[in-house]
Amino acid sequence: MIPTPYYLIDEARLLENMHKIARLRELSGAKALLALKCFATWGAFDAMKPHMDGTTSSSLFELRLGREKFGGETHAYSVAWSDGEIDEAISYADKIIFNSLSQLDRFADKASHIEIGLRLNPRFSTSGFDLADPARPFSRLGEWDIARLEAALPRISGVMIHYNCENRDFDLFDQQLTRIESEFGDFLRKLKWVSLGGGIHFTGEGYPLEKLAARLRAFSERLGVQVYLEPGEASITQSTTLEVSVLDIVDNGKKVAIVDSSIEAHMLDLLIYRETAKLPQEGDYPYQVAGKTCLAGDIFGEARFAAPLQVGDRISVQDAAGYTMVKKNWFNGVNMPAIAIRRADGNGTVELIREFTYEDYASSLS
Repeated sequence: MIPTPYYLIDEARLLENMHKIARLRELSGAKALLALKCFATWGAFDAMKPHMDGTTSSSLFELRLGREKFGGETHAYSVAWSDGEIDEAISYADKIIFNSLSQLDRFADKASHIEIGLRLNPRFSTSGFDLADPARPFSRLGEWDIARLEAALPRISGVMIHYNCENRDFDLFDQQLTRIESEFGDFLRKLKWVSLGGGIHFTGEGYPLEKLAARLRAFSERLGVQVYLEPGEASITQSTTLEVSVLDIVDNGKKVAIVDSSIEAHMLDLLIYRETAKLPQEGDYPYQVAGKTCLAGDIFGEARFAAPLQVGDRISVQDAAGYTMVKKNWFNGVNMPAIAIRRADGNGTVELIREFTYEDYASSLS
């Protein structure tokens, strides 16, 4: 048995998402690129490669990882490329997407041997969090002025428009895509490709996949462009758990189960957005599940269990793949969770693919 804590990727559940992505690609004609900013655990890539077209990145290291570990189309994006990065970046990329016209002006000549794109900010989004809203006031993410976009036309073949965030509502997606067609359609018709980014929760239960496919195909045909999607969360949703063990139980007016993990170190996105982890909610025994660091608010959330918890009991935190392994850190020197995959081999074989040690901690410092 693998010692906790560890992330457990269920390959069969991952493949369910992959089959939905493959179906969407088939019906819509769109291409799908894995967004490495959400999930970059390359030990799982062999199960994903046959169902996706490649990767998209947000930095030089993600770009290189996508080229070396995933293959296929490799799209390079960064909010800002430095002089020291650009030569290496264009050596890995099939397409490079610049965030601003000034970055395009600076680096377009160097990148002229590959396809070049620009980020278009439609100045609206589905984000409910100001922190994550690309359309927030004074946003630095992309260009929106038509005159500036038109000025880029001789040098670009496409644009990336990332405005969906955890969008489970097809009707809202439809309405906003119609708005994009209305406001930017004449410009988009002059391009070869349009990436609609990520944030569309189309692998979620009950999502109308066929409607989405038809809408994407209509958009593509109406404007004469190849559509790209950049699923991150949609690629790995509900595929992974964080397996933890109870170390202690304290009762200071509420029973608190302290586990051998940390929300700050191992599920940081939940802490940033003030969300709770997906914990068991069935049973007559309530507990707060908390992490082992010294941060007072290192709390996974409230849970209920069928029997009283005991030291040594294991708890599975659900839906733990997105923005976790790519954000895990060494706060308090708490060991990082190992990474394991339950293979879809019919036997439930669990393969340990990475462990972290003191040497990893020490080598991350100086």
